[in-house]
Amino acid sequence: MKFGVLGKSLPHSYSPRIHKEFADYDYTILERNEEEVKAIFEGKEKLDGFNVTIPYKKLAKELCSELSPEAEEIGAVNTVIALKDGTFKGFNTDVYGFVYMLRHAEIEVKGKHCLILGTGGASAAVKYALGQLGAASINHCSRTGEINYGNVYAVAKASEIIVNTTPVGMYPDVDINPIDLSEFPKLYAAADVIYNPSRTRFLEQAEKLGVRHAGGLIMLVAQAYKACIVFRGGDFSLESTGDKENQLIEKVTQLLEAEMRNITLVGMPGSGKSTIGKRISEALNRNLIDLDDEFFNEYGQKPADIISNKGEAVFREMETDLAKKILPKSGLVISTGGGIVTKKENFFYLRTNSKVIYIKRPLETLKKQNVSNRPLSSSIGVEKLYEQRAKLYEAVSDEIWNLPDYTAGDALISSFIKNLKEK
Repeated sequence: MKFGVLGKSLPHSYSPRIHKEFADYDYTILERNEEEVKAIFEGKEKLDGFNVTIPYKKLAKELCSELSPEAEEIGAVNTVIALKDGTFKGFNTDVYGFVYMLRHAEIEVKGKHCLILGTGGASAAVKYALGQLGAASINHCSRTGEINYGNVYAVAKASEIIVNTTPVGMYPDVDINPIDLSEFPKLYAAADVIYNPSRTRFLEQAEKLGVRHAGGLIMLVAQAYKACIVFRGGDFSLESTGDKENQLIEKVTQLLEAEMRNITLVGMPGSGKSTIGKRISEALNRNLIDLDDEFFNEYGQKPADIISNKGEAVFREMETDLAKKILPKSGLVISTGGGIVTKKENFFYLRTNSKVIYIKRPLETLKKQNVSNRPLSSSIGVEKLYEQRAKLYEAVSDEIWNLPDYTAGDALISSFIKNLKEK
């Protein structure tokens, strides 16, 4: 049996990777122009079914001879199966993916006032799902709609659940937040269908506000799982079939997240981040980026030279510009400079698409290091830098690797790396 994902441009699609975890059928990338899409529906390519992504979801709906109820109402199709007569039936499993995402985050929709950002294909699936879950009201906000970004804070102030279905905040433009969530006093939850990066500005603000929140990766995996069920002749339903289904979706989500997220190391100068980063990159077969080396590649000068000649403030601005460029990427091992945590704005870049590990060494061990090539350590002193930064490293990190001196810690590093590989 042959399946695939159909779209106009799919250089970074995760669909083949996800479907490989769910089934053993042949699943391929189908990059086609509009005329070629029509040819597929005319039976000129032998396919048993396929997923549909941007920009062909509405076109696929028009080309299917039969539609499931949710696809008919939404007006868009993301999953298609071939029928015995050579025509095709369309479904919209995005609905299930979104419902699953909300349930996983324990976001209760019934009786809540909901606001959807965007009016594209994804927003239609989200609206249908929210309606099925019993939302009290559903409004749309767009640039030119009746509710827009100029009047939304007044007109939709009572919104309790806000869902971003726009591409605003998606990699590589990660610095943009589509809306200011703090302007909604009754806000209960926020959901973002974007899955790259894993933590958008939208979700970062939701987390800071202390409201329930959910990102789009688990939605992507859950809709793919339901598509797999449809491909294999099963029935489409918004309901989960039970614990086995939930465990499989969560397992694949965790697997994909581990592959996508960077392993980013923070810690004091001399803590061994570069050496440890090299060992991790070799063990996980990932590319290693040392931000100090990358700084030289980008600017043609070493960090120490900038600090000595132009001052630390100038260096920190340049370092942040580099962090914006490098840290939101995926699947890397990244060793950072010791002072990257001293600018709070870097916390977002460090956490936007990374598992952050703090390489923690005892102060007495760090004080034994030669600091002649480190202007800040020389002028301020290792002890003072440690006092300024230790709590910041802990605040930004997902894990702390407590390592003693540089020889006795070797077995611990090996153990930590083994755990990373197993995850």
